[in-house]
Amino acid sequence: MTWQAFVSWVTSNGWNLLSVALKTVAIGAVGVLLIRLVMKALNKILEKSKLERASHSLIKTLIKTIMYVLLGLILASSLGIDVTGIVALASVATLAISLALQNMLANVIGGFTLLYTDPFNAGDYVEIAGQSGTVKDVGIAYTRLITPDNKLVFIPNSAVVAAEIVNYSSTGTRRVEVKINVSYDTDPDLVVKTLLEAAQDPRILPDPAPFATLTEYGDHAIGYVVRVWTKTDDFWDVYHKINGGIYDLFNEKGIKMTYPHVNVHLDK
Repeated sequence: MTWQAFVSWVTSNGWNLLSVALKTVAIGAVGVLLIRLVMKALNKILEKSKLERASHSLIKTLIKTIMYVLLGLILASSLGIDVTGIVALASVATLAISLALQNMLANVIGGFTLLYTDPFNAGDYVEIAGQSGTVKDVGIAYTRLITPDNKLVFIPNSAVVAAEIVNYSSTGTRRVEVKINVSYDTDPDLVVKTLLEAAQDPRILPDPAPFATLTEYGDHAIGYVVRVWTKTDDFWDVYHKINGGIYDLFNEKGIKMTYPHVNVHLDK
């Protein structure tokens, strides 16, 4: 095509091209605005709904992705592109991508499974596959935990679904258990009474009542345990308070804690 022919083509079709371009830009701008409005409305609906906060991120990501895909198809149609061919090509591409990204697809399916089964909520303290932390949210591919030392851990949803999940927050209360080894030279009744004395704190629940007992006769010491119940939020504070109280009271009453050792007796 010569320069003159090109200029002639642009002159004769310029207004049509400009009209299509402006129409496409207008549709795109309105579409983006509508998506933002829908997402704001969705945020309000999710906040008022009974769905747990951990699932909000997954729902919003999926809906936002679907809306942008639809907007892309509408824009392509406004440019005169055959959308039917694009959809068919996208179907084939989706199949190929799904085969190549099986792990990612498994994570997405795992996210839906977690949304349906609801094994934990945002803010719950859980243990998943040996990793403990507070649930931040469930994303489209990962569940995020915040560990007690403030690390952010990403666990694939497929691994979460397959793993054993321990939810420490679901019942609202937890049992605090402290085990201790004491010398054979100490009166067991005195040890039990002292353990119960150490288990005195307003955050400890009266029912079930605090309990202490002798548990085993070891090679080097007698084993004891003290158990109390408290609210989940108070677990660690009560645990540390009992440990500190045991140490102070044992020193006060002359009770000796012991450690693994071997006594050697020599016969003359």
